Amino acid sequence: MKSYLQLTRHMGNNALFLAVEMSLVSTLRGNPLHIHAEGLRGTGKTTIMRSVKQILPNITRIKDCLYNCDPEKPHCPLHRNLTPQEIADLGTEEIPMPYLEISHSAKIGTVAGSIDLSKITNPSQPEAALLPGIIPQAHRGIVFVDEINRLADTSPEITDVLLDVMGTKPGRVQIEETGLPVVEVPVSVSVWAASNPDEEPGPLAEIRRQLSDRFDLVVSMGRPSTPEEVVEILSTNEEAQGKDRELSPQERKRLEKLQNDLADIALQNGLKMPDYLTNFLANLYIKYNIESLRALEAIRQAALLHCALRKRNQVLISDIMAVLPLALNHRVSPATLTEIMNAVGSRIVGDQPIGDNSNKKQREASPSENREGQSTDDEAPPMKARYLRDLFGKGAIKRESEL
Repeated sequence: MKSYLQLTRHMGNNALFLAVEMSLVSTLRGNPLHIHAEGLRGTGKTTIMRSVKQILPNITRIKDCLYNCDPEKPHCPLHRNLTPQEIADLGTEEIPMPYLEISHSAKIGTVAGSIDLSKITNPSQPEAALLPGIIPQAHRGIVFVDEINRLADTSPEITDVLLDVMGTKPGRVQIEETGLPVVEVPVSVSVWAASNPDEEPGPLAEIRRQLSDRFDLVVSMGRPSTPEEVVEILSTNEEAQGKDRELSPQERKRLEKLQNDLADIALQNGLKMPDYLTNFLANLYIKYNIESLRALEAIRQAALLHCALRKRNQVLISDIMAVLPLALNHRVSPATLTEIMNAVGSRIVGDQPIGDNSNKKQREASPSENREGQSTDDEAPPMKARYLRDLFGKGAIKRESEL
């Protein structure tokens, strides 16, 4: 099996690597980040999203709790009314962050929860009890759905459960079984999904637009663009074919380092969005008539995470520029997104918005160029319009990745 770090990165999939790492950090912080990868079959969407299992950070839960209760904030029916001393008596344990999948053969009971048959058929002490489903058991972790467009088309009841889970942060699951009281369980879980929009039944946005909007970020997967990248992918595939090899000590060390780095970044949760950037996003929302306020929430959350992963202590407009396409790709038309990207790009001056005076002395010393050789003229004309497909290979996104 290829490790997460062995997977070939190229301009077509860099955004997905970024999105999954941002989601892991945000999930550890207790704030889910839902991501959806769309693209042609064979571009590696599912491979990347499943390989993340190798770098899942640990979480601490009440010992043996199927709902992964945080000892500081117990939420499940068994533990939410216990005192701190009672929880201490039960003990705690560390486990890898949960990562569970919803298959297309799943039933509503296996996804939300159902009667625990092992307890009700116990001859010595039969009792009616609930068994949490996939989503409650993934609390504080990840739920992955492959080909979510097909699931949305064939399983509307499971889709409704996902809408409840993703509608708020944290979400909720309601478990209903005959003969038992209705149980509502809060869940903090990041939903990841993949789909091929060119195959039946079509793009998720056309099948269940409400579910599509629930995803904070949508990544448009691209193909490798150079022969060298294709050769590297084929070589690593050939090495892994037919055998599930053990990772070398060096690979394990690198994976462990990345795992620890993500956990450390999650602990540093003091970043705030500056007021001028919040106002900037509000103006974009009004000017371009963006339909969903979830778009602004996703941009703000992703920009903070983008900044944190780069280990900076100040959010810049370039952080917003890097995540804008991911947050708006499924919410506005390609023409509108291109217009927004060009409008934002035309206002970047050395990662400072025009009107912010923190870089004023530098501009006065060199009115025509900043330290990176970019024009800093406040009256510079807007950038010429570019096709959306070019934004990932040229210009703003590439420039941000080179910081």
